[in-house]
Amino acid sequence: MNRSISYNKSLMSRLRDPQVAAAYLDAILEEGDEKLFLKALGKVAEARGGMSRLAKRTKQSRVGLYKIFTEHGNPRFETIEKILKAFDLRLSIEPQKGMVKGAH
Repeated sequence: MNRSISYNKSLMSRLRDPQVAAAYLDAILEEGDEKLFLKALGKVAEARGGMSRLAKRTKQSRVGLYKIFTEHGNPRFETIEKILKAFDLRLSIEPQKGMVKGAH
């Protein structure tokens, strides 16, 4: 019997860990694709208890959250912050790699 699990199931299992979720979202952010980031955030939501749980924790509508995580989602920064906080995550700013100190 083949005991391998699908990539998606494996990803969902790993994304329950805040450290893994943070690294996953950070890697997606580095791609610079906002829509891909929203989809990845949706994957983290799925892994961390689903939209109903997220809706309760963020005081957002479940339907509104589903819309955010689609290709046409356009959430406010405040909403992204609430979602990340619900996942025990936060945004962080750091200098780009290779930038010279004091350069403009």
